[in-house]
Amino acid sequence: MSPFLLTRTLPADATDAALRADVHSGLTRQPKTLPPKWFYDARGSDLFEEITRLAEYYPTRAEREILIARAGDIAAASGARTLIELGSGSSEKTRHLLDALPDLHTYVPVDVSESALAGAAEALLAERPGLSVHALVADFTHVLELPRSPGPRLVVFLGGTLGNLLPQERAEFLRSVRARLEPGDGLLLGTDLVKDEATLVSAYDDAAGVTAAFNKNVLAVVNRELGADFPLDDFAHVALWDADHEWVEMRLRARRALTVKIRELDLVVQFEAGEELRTEISAKFREERVRDELAAAGMRLDQWWTDAGGRFALSLATAD
Repeated sequence: MSPFLLTRTLPADATDAALRADVHSGLTRQPKTLPPKWFYDARGSDLFEEITRLAEYYPTRAEREILIARAGDIAAASGARTLIELGSGSSEKTRHLLDALPDLHTYVPVDVSESALAGAAEALLAERPGLSVHALVADFTHVLELPRSPGPRLVVFLGGTLGNLLPQERAEFLRSVRARLEPGDGLLLGTDLVKDEATLVSAYDDAAGVTAAFNKNVLAVVNRELGADFPLDDFAHVALWDADHEWVEMRLRARRALTVKIRELDLVVQFEAGEELRTEISAKFREERVRDELAAAGMRLDQWWTDAGGRFALSLATAD
């Protein structure tokens, strides 16, 4: 087998079709919504990298702390010969796991960005010439057809991205993962934990305004890709803690009454002054909730690791 294979499971026009569907659906309902995946064009990805370096944004540092401290434990518990990473991006954090898995044969990064996959694979293979990389251009929220590879396999879903899914979406996602686990396979899951409101809100509303620019970038994406005329300066960034649902919401609040035209959808959208468009939820977890949601999907929580401050957790689950 070649050390690098790339399989595209998404049609060439899938991203454009998904954007059109999400924008039309989200902006014609009440309250209005847009999915957070549309933050991440090139500028959005750069802004998020900047966010991860902010003093207020602890999740990336906390998760990396666990990976560095516990990579050996994860490797020993999983015995993985194949590592499958959902939403792999640059594969930067995964290197700690790759280094700790002595018998690793195949790495399967899954991402919607072909360029990100190719760039990450090139860097990894230069560092690890004995590794096989089979990249999948795919949307991990849809049904995945994974390539044949040696087991045990460890599916990795880092960054707290699980929290961006609504409860029903999380349940469907976890069931989908469970359906692809064979005996001996595992799921390594990163989850941000419930903590005080001030810490949570400041992580999504930094003093420098980087997260505000990141939030508004979703409007810039719609403007560019669908010929919309969102006036970015007429929307204010909002981050708040919803204690009932235990999640942070990011919203964009219209500063005045607005009429937005989206040329490619032949759509006109009215915003009242003060009306809010939800762009992201980021659910925070307790160990009991993670255990219960995994159990509901047919998986058993076997290991639970947190950073020293108890801010973030990695959990290792196996199929019941």
